[in-house]
Amino acid sequence: MATHNYKVFSCFNRKFTLTEPEPLPDVQKAFSEFSAGASSMSADHLLRFLAEHQGEVDCTASDSNQILQQSRKDDRESGFDLHDFFHFLQHNDFNAPLKSQVHHDMNAPLSHYFVYTGHNSYLTGNQLSSDCSDVPIIKALQRGVRVIELDLWPNSDKDDIDVVHGRTLTTPVSLLQCLKSIKEYAFVKSKYPLVITLEDHLTPDLQAKVAKMATQVFGELLHIPQTDSLTEFPSPESMKGRILISTKPPKEFLESNDMESDDEVSSLPDNTNAQGIDDKQSSLEYKCLITIHAGKPKGEIQDELKAAGKVRRLSLSEQALEKASESYGADIVRFTQNNILRVYPKGTRLNSSNYKPHIGWTYGAQMVAFNMQGHGKSLWYMQGMFRTNGGCGYVKKPEFLIRKGPHNEVFDPKIVLPVKTTLKVKVYTGYGWSLDFSPTDFDTYSPPDFYVKVCIVGVPADMAKKKTRVISNNWFPVWEEEFDFPLTVPELALLRIEVRENDKRQKDDFGGQTCLPVSELKSGFRSVPLYDEKGDKFKSVKLLMRFQFR
Repeated sequence: MATHNYKVFSCFNRKFTLTEPEPLPDVQKAFSEFSAGASSMSADHLLRFLAEHQGEVDCTASDSNQILQQSRKDDRESGFDLHDFFHFLQHNDFNAPLKSQVHHDMNAPLSHYFVYTGHNSYLTGNQLSSDCSDVPIIKALQRGVRVIELDLWPNSDKDDIDVVHGRTLTTPVSLLQCLKSIKEYAFVKSKYPLVITLEDHLTPDLQAKVAKMATQVFGELLHIPQTDSLTEFPSPESMKGRILISTKPPKEFLESNDMESDDEVSSLPDNTNAQGIDDKQSSLEYKCLITIHAGKPKGEIQDELKAAGKVRRLSLSEQALEKASESYGADIVRFTQNNILRVYPKGTRLNSSNYKPHIGWTYGAQMVAFNMQGHGKSLWYMQGMFRTNGGCGYVKKPEFLIRKGPHNEVFDPKIVLPVKTTLKVKVYTGYGWSLDFSPTDFDTYSPPDFYVKVCIVGVPADMAKKKTRVISNNWFPVWEEEFDFPLTVPELALLRIEVRENDKRQKDDFGGQTCLPVSELKSGFRSVPLYDEKGDKFKSVKLLMRFQFR
């Protein structure tokens, strides 16, 4: 039995014993029920517990036998005793809160998915003066991000391409370096398509250089569309292992500089025709790589949203989306049923902070673009959303955001709907802090005083905040508190869990957090791993919880 000694005022020691909790009453009750009152739980008993209490209907007798062998603390051939069972419940490998495999239908068009999307993916820090690098791109890909954004500008000699946040003090990184790193890490975390969105500020000759560079670096990984007149986007499954380019067609560069469009170049007089033909050829090489044609609104937003025909990507700032949703919410939802909407942070977020992603998701926006270095609650929501579906970076949108009603009606996030289900969350105990932290990381003179915040983030009607009582001076706190969350749109709800250490003199210390998509939660006892403020998983810190739907 371990102890921690705390020195107080350099005069005397306070000794605290680290005592792990005994099996809790609910655990004892479940053990007794499924072991039929016996002192040992057999493989058959365990199989029935997994199916009936945990909802693991796909488990087999072979699975339960294997769990018994792996979870027992000794080499006994008999089944679980009560302490073995309690220990098994705390195993995240066996009792994770979410499925670890891809399980959504991946054969629908790309417009039917929320996609893990980065903003200015090359920035290491703030939007004004930080370094540009391939390192944050690599980190994003390792986390499962599926949309990488690169801003392309001519270098100082106008003969090559820099990736840099234009008209700022950020230091550039070469496009070639970024492309090579993207190729190396594109499919390390997820095999589903990687989209590169290009914000280019290039001349036609440099656009042609981008095309050549991308083709040479990516090779067969790069998807070359057969047509630029798509009426439906391809599916994630059909584009597995491929890199897709999304940017504005190059003719927009020509038009923005008062030059003729592609259709008009051939009618120029002979003395001005040569440069135009060269530019057109260069632009075509670039244009041929674009799978997802993109642009920003040029006129009234309602006209952009009602555009029919070829599918495309439209980009809106967070404020523009918020404003448009006030008057044209239904049009936004209809637009996102076939087209892709990308939402990006407002320009005043110079410190690379993020916005609440739910306003985008509730209107069907697929690419809610985030600053992946902007740590905080908003990024936790984003990380939580994309923990589902095996962490592959694609989450199938709820059917109500994909389908129209019989009278062309669509989902309206502003309408308060009846309660569809109630999520019951019980917080039992926490463990692992004594392994991942030093004895004085929270309090200098005593063990920590932990409490848990349990919140729902979703449509306005479902938002809720609860918290447990504080458990004083304990590395293994036991709360045994239950909370009910009535939910009107559980498909868009996230369960946010955060552990804090109560501090009477200053801001409460951070003890771990996670966000979990409610619609994907597994029922029953669950071992819930916690993450640090950047979203990296702690080695040992977990909560034992129970989820039920009523």
